[in-house]
Amino acid sequence: MKDLVASMHNAYTWGNRRHFIASVTALGVWPLAYAANTPHILVLGDSLSAEYGLARGTGWVALLEQKLAHEQRPAKVANASISGETTFGGRTRLPALLKQHQPSVVVIELGGNDALRGLPLTGTLDNLRAMTQAAQNAGAKVLLLGMQMPPNYGKKYAQDFEQLFAQVAKEQKATLLPFFLKGVADAPNPTALFQTDRIHPTAAAQPLMLNNVWPLLQPLLKP
Repeated sequence: MKDLVASMHNAYTWGNRRHFIASVTALGVWPLAYAANTPHILVLGDSLSAEYGLARGTGWVALLEQKLAHEQRPAKVANASISGETTFGGRTRLPALLKQHQPSVVVIELGGNDALRGLPLTGTLDNLRAMTQAAQNAGAKVLLLGMQMPPNYGKKYAQDFEQLFAQVAKEQKATLLPFFLKGVADAPNPTALFQTDRIHPTAAAQPLMLNNVWPLLQPLLKP
């Protein structure tokens, strides 16, 4: 066993990181310090993150996992998204998820269904705040994915809804992506990147969604 540990140490010291990762993965043995620093990402979202209407493995969360693997970033991703989920549902499920996954980063992609169902915005605000606080109290960094409502919901309602995410991010010092569907919902031909229901993005939109998330998520993965 001592010889195995010494060999692993030498492989990593020599700088051949790719060979090192492949070797220890195959052996099922990781140095404790290396494993402890591996970021754990928990994604808590609705149908936009749950691959609704898409082939498995083509949603933006799956693409995130592929990106991390391709760039040889030792990180784990748990996708706890459920189609139709509201902020209340996410708030209810989060404590158990935090205990189960012990994430270092929590991505909260919720709120759209609250608006679609006409739920009071005060409740949405309270739920987003509570989820952010719970994640931070568990030692995780938080990335809020903001949403916007179409104009037919009324200008004031749309503005108030959009501000919910900014308010929580400012209060709790969380990271905010102002509009998760930037480049998708506001594209020159917005319907081109949506499924026939005009609510859920197509597979072609998923890389754009990941590109919106990645620049803000990447810094949060650092120890």
